[in-house]
Amino acid sequence: MTETTEAASPPGSGTQPATPAPPASELDPRRWLALASVMTGLFMVLLDVSIVNVAIPAIRSNLAANNADIQFVVAGYGLAYAVLLITGGRLGDIFGRKRLFIIGMSGFVIASALCGLAQSAIMLDLSRVLQGAMAAMMYPQVLSVIQVTFPPQERARVFGFVGAVIGIATITGPLVGGLIIRNDITGGSWRWIFLVNLPIGIAALIAATRLITESRAPNATRLDMGGFVLSTAGILLLVYPLVEGQVAGWPAWTFICMAISPLMLVLFILYERSLPSTRFPLVQLSLFRIRSFSVGVAISAIFIAGIPAFFFTFSLMLQVGLGFSALNAGLTTIPWSLASAVASAMSTRVAPRLGKYTIAIGSVLLVVGMLGIIATLHLAGTGVTGWVLIPAFVVSGLGLGTVIAPLLNIILAGVPGRDAGSASGVLTTFQQLGGAIGVAVVGVVFFGLLSSRAPAAINTVTPQLQTQLAAANVAPPEAQGDISHFTVCFKKEASASDPTAPIPGCTQKESGPVGTAFASAAQSALGRDFVTSVERILFFNVGFWALTGILSMLLPRARPKPVAGAVHAA
Repeated sequence: MTETTEAASPPGSGTQPATPAPPASELDPRRWLALASVMTGLFMVLLDVSIVNVAIPAIRSNLAANNADIQFVVAGYGLAYAVLLITGGRLGDIFGRKRLFIIGMSGFVIASALCGLAQSAIMLDLSRVLQGAMAAMMYPQVLSVIQVTFPPQERARVFGFVGAVIGIATITGPLVGGLIIRNDITGGSWRWIFLVNLPIGIAALIAATRLITESRAPNATRLDMGGFVLSTAGILLLVYPLVEGQVAGWPAWTFICMAISPLMLVLFILYERSLPSTRFPLVQLSLFRIRSFSVGVAISAIFIAGIPAFFFTFSLMLQVGLGFSALNAGLTTIPWSLASAVASAMSTRVAPRLGKYTIAIGSVLLVVGMLGIIATLHLAGTGVTGWVLIPAFVVSGLGLGTVIAPLLNIILAGVPGRDAGSASGVLTTFQQLGGAIGVAVVGVVFFGLLSSRAPAAINTVTPQLQTQLAAANVAPPEAQGDISHFTVCFKKEASASDPTAPIPGCTQKESGPVGTAFASAAQSALGRDFVTSVERILFFNVGFWALTGILSMLLPRARPKPVAGAVHAA
């Protein structure tokens, strides 16, 4: 087996050499085929973040799961994934990136099988945690393999493919889930959301075993256990309350955990700084002296914060507020996904000439796209369709694709090969933290808007409801009592952290014309409430992506030039 190691920088040196370019004669001719195998792993990891969302009603019914169980089906994966990313990256540096990718992919396939075969909600929750942990072992190796396998002149093109995969996988999860689930909300179709990973994962595993060249960092000894414990505790104390806080109603423990988290992370930094130069730290802090890396990871966190936050609120509006099916909601995002893939591929030609200004251009397109969506919602209201959203979605997708690939390339361009795994883990951890914070902050404001705007939404449907009840020969005093009860229940539903969950004492009992009138009024009011709330919450996305463009000006003008010195040994 061919193995690649990277030259180590002198112990205690303040700067690190950039990843060197392998001599042309030593470039692996199978590297593009190897890239396809790791891209498959990347796609699976990101797809499983969002694909499960559309299966929640079916899982709830089929496994008789309660709200806590259902919440952890989503949260368990993201939690394990976010907490272990840094460790997964460093394990690849120590034991070999190919080996960790294969271990992660194998574990991911096994965990997917356990999810698909789960006989209880607890089994599904535990399997999802295992799936997230294996994803954390696998994902950082993708960027590490690219970093040590491809020379700098090829990486812009490679990261174009990465950006396309990230954009497509992130956005198409609900579409793929909708295609699998269709209208089966009580049966076992949801199991195929997980089982479909098996043939794809096994094929990628076989390809990776044969095609990926093994590489590891020189002088790597063993895992920094002290750093592992402190970093895991610090990230867990931050991510767990962010993930669970909204559903739990933000109790005191969530704020206590988030207050302790920075202290743990400060202890982690102090501990890493205290390690002697002969040790192999979990995170090489000198990475943050590389301007493109330190500024880039901060920009990446802010940029990513807007993506899950947008699709979280927009999907709720489509499916809960406007009554779209999961499949129709997924189909609505296809223009965004296609435009993102095209822009990611095109960015490989534009970025070398424009450098950091590519990030600013993409951010401007995203801001314009968001303003276009806001204007479309304002004009179309509850009559909005996927067709009228196409222009704004295309512009937004072009912006997303224009940013992803160049930003990854800029961030990792100056990273030394010996720390490729650590850098990849840190970068993806920052992205996960950005996404979690974005969803938490936007979620709090969004549900607050739904609650505060509920009375106005009710007022718009009350006159028609009164007319319909009078036409159904309901006595005025009885009609007024029914409308008052309906108003109270609607406000409770609008302020609930899960608008799809049933509200105690609010189950509709009427049938016939009266029941139809109340059902129609509820859907109409809910649609108005969601559309007007999303119309306002999207200004957060405008802010996230405007800030991304502004901060991109702090990036260096050109990528750090590679320094020769790699050692490639058979």
